[in-house]
Amino acid sequence: MEIKIISRETIKPSSPTPDHLRIHKLSIIDQLAIQCDVPILLFYSTNGHDHTQRSSLLKKSLSQTLTHFYPFAGREVNSSWIDCNDEGASFVQANVAADLSMLLKQPDFKLLQQLLPCKPNDNSVQFRLREILAVQVNYFSCGGMVIGVCIKHLIADASTVATFVERWGAVARFSDTDVHGVILDRTTLFPPIGTTGGLSWGDNSSDEFLPQFVMKRLVFDGSKVAALRERVSNKLYPDRPTRFEAVSALIWGSSIAATREMDETIDYHVAMTVVNLRKKLNPPLPQQCMGNVCQVTTAKWSMKKPTDYNELAQEIHKSIKKVDDESVRKFHADGKWFDFVKKLGEEYGKKSKVRMLKFSSWCRFPFYEVDFGWGKPSWVTAAMEQENGVIFLDASDNQGIEAWVGLPQEDMSQLEQNPDILEFACVN
Repeated sequence: MEIKIISRETIKPSSPTPDHLRIHKLSIIDQLAIQCDVPILLFYSTNGHDHTQRSSLLKKSLSQTLTHFYPFAGREVNSSWIDCNDEGASFVQANVAADLSMLLKQPDFKLLQQLLPCKPNDNSVQFRLREILAVQVNYFSCGGMVIGVCIKHLIADASTVATFVERWGAVARFSDTDVHGVILDRTTLFPPIGTTGGLSWGDNSSDEFLPQFVMKRLVFDGSKVAALRERVSNKLYPDRPTRFEAVSALIWGSSIAATREMDETIDYHVAMTVVNLRKKLNPPLPQQCMGNVCQVTTAKWSMKKPTDYNELAQEIHKSIKKVDDESVRKFHADGKWFDFVKKLGEEYGKKSKVRMLKFSSWCRFPFYEVDFGWGKPSWVTAAMEQENGVIFLDASDNQGIEAWVGLPQEDMSQLEQNPDILEFACVN
């Protein structure tokens, strides 16, 4: 697949940011986020729109949208604040000498990453200096289009990215620049700290480790997800597992089985789940609440215990249930988040006898509603490398689940041959 960059521009907000909004303070969750980008790829099938018209529409509407999401057009100063200086977002356009159907039928992770405007796991010195938001519009020879968006994790979780691109599409479609209800400041709920000391709640991927890890996509059809939920259910427990809990339990259990085969020194296996706090708080925060509004919770499993999917699902369920309005508010009011993150690094570091698998669900976010005027995307995916991590996204029918799994090569080989994985998922 040959990709040729045809233009690079900087898109600035259509209206200048007022002086009193120039400084955007980061919350403690922002401050301790991993240094990386949160990427998304939106696939649009062949249509009759002219590339020049689409390019003009995308740039104009992006400029208008940035007026309301002005920190995305600013620059990172340090771990405490962003200078909303309107320097703008990167906008790259590229021609791709390939048919879109090639990637839709057999997605190749490395090829997907080439459709992004930057490397999501970049941990270079230059990372802090570059744009917070970057876009790459890829025009395929068949007439299809893929829009790649990267927003720094410093100021965005997956929900934030979904809301931003959905609003951008609405501005393009309706020429309505009045974006309501955007909440940018969360420092009252999640007070910042003076210095992080370089601490974050997970290590981003580095070249030192990536060659040992591979990314594979597991596709769970809606009927298979329903069957898996029934299989994992147990009448002893009142709570039927959710889609997320059932699929997570299967992947976690398969990873535990692989670890048993490959590494006898591991004592415990831990599932770390990223929880969206917007609906956990009372009153709930709206979807338009930007930034990192999430928290991690953990479930532990002894390697001496036999693998039981129902019990694994229950452990995940209990860990998520612990995250409620009272616990979150108390956690942050008492300044315990920093200590929690520090403890995570000490207990589950790379030299630990504990293996961790990180789960993040991007399901039910409005990615498939992003319509710039030529229809909704035919496929949405994230090309984000994970070390011992899993990202869930909705399948295009909104019933199934697609899971991007990152594991060591040896563990992945074991997982791909696991009979339970093969029963419920297609490895693609």
